[in-house]
Amino acid sequence: MFALVDGNNFYVSCERVFRPSLNGRPVVVLSNNDGCCVARSNEAKALGIKMGAPWFEVRHMEATEGLVGLSANFALYGDMSDRMMSLAAGLGPTQEIYSIESFIGLHGVRGDLVKRGHAIRARILQWTGIPCGIGMGSTKTLAKLANHIAKTAERKPGSYPAELAQVCNLAALPAQDFEAVLRLTLVDEVWGVGRKIAAQLHEGGVHTVLDLARMDAATVRRRWNVVLERTVRELQGMPCIELDAMGAPRKEIACTRSFGRSVTDLEPLAEAVTEFASRAAEKLRKQGSVAGQVLVFAHTSPFRPGPRFARSRVVPLRRPTADTGLLVAAALAGLQCIYEPGFAIAKAGVMLLDLQPCEFEQSELALEDDPIEDRSRLMFALDALNQRYGKGTVHCGSAGTARQVKSWGMKQERRTPQYTTRWEDVPIARA
Repeated sequence: MFALVDGNNFYVSCERVFRPSLNGRPVVVLSNNDGCCVARSNEAKALGIKMGAPWFEVRHMEATEGLVGLSANFALYGDMSDRMMSLAAGLGPTQEIYSIESFIGLHGVRGDLVKRGHAIRARILQWTGIPCGIGMGSTKTLAKLANHIAKTAERKPGSYPAELAQVCNLAALPAQDFEAVLRLTLVDEVWGVGRKIAAQLHEGGVHTVLDLARMDAATVRRRWNVVLERTVRELQGMPCIELDAMGAPRKEIACTRSFGRSVTDLEPLAEAVTEFASRAAEKLRKQGSVAGQVLVFAHTSPFRPGPRFARSRVVPLRRPTADTGLLVAAALAGLQCIYEPGFAIAKAGVMLLDLQPCEFEQSELALEDDPIEDRSRLMFALDALNQRYGKGTVHCGSAGTARQVKSWGMKQERRTPQYTTRWEDVPIARA
């Protein structure tokens, strides 16, 4: 048995915790540089605003419909997600955090699972203010589907039986009721069924989840692929996707950003690349890996007039490392090679390649006077300080000073305070 715990309209819900005046109003959270809508409240969905809709296309609704648009506050969302996941872990003995969702293994848990789910949901709501939906099933795909049913039944009364709202356990339904629920759900809602495959299924007369679940798995594999075959088997109650409590280490780590304003000079571009390489190095150490190569790239916007620029350079490292200083130096060396004045750079980034576990070390003969300096303790202290006092508290000098205005920084004109991660932004309660 598996459960999936997922916050309702998570980014919007995080904003509403500290701004109750947003309750009942249409709210959207915007992507980097306030470009597109990446989260929508139920009220915003009712206005017909689609996921990914460009902000400039819906901005007029501020005046006509009372729409509220907010810049993404990822520091807040990450901290609130950590708090919610720690409470969700009480649902079962194992947990796999999947983006802002959490799969919970329910193996060995006895008693009324729906009642237990409602208790955990109430605790999350009381302690964090985040409403969530909980779906349960004999496979991860069914748990994901049950989560969709639980949230839809609450948001759209009458779409599903009322008792399935908020917490839905598909495994506890009688066979007849289970099939009825699958018949009410379009195949588009199944985890792993993309838009293209969904269109092909509809063309073939497969419209509902029940239609898909009744298909022969071998036929599905021949007609489509092994991924859809696995999905069909999961819908039939055969677990094909195990719970991964640790998560596989990434084979590449990237940190890229579009700039809030175009960059033409080398100095601000070097500041941005330094910060990107530093963040990637922190992620690298977190998963216990070292990198053998560093890729740096920069390009102009394909949507703006003017001369075009798009270049990248891979810088091999003599020894694989997770040292921020060495990775930043390699990234800056690559930037020096590709930089050319006269172009309005809109985006840049750093990718760490050729990753391997830090326990594996390639030895070499000492043919020159180049002692290997172990700075692992320094990197540990660097990460500890930044984790405790905030990202960027200690950083490389080439990233600029903390008080310096970053001309390349993201446009976040509508960002709310970082209520839970900055002392200056902590709300003050007055009697």
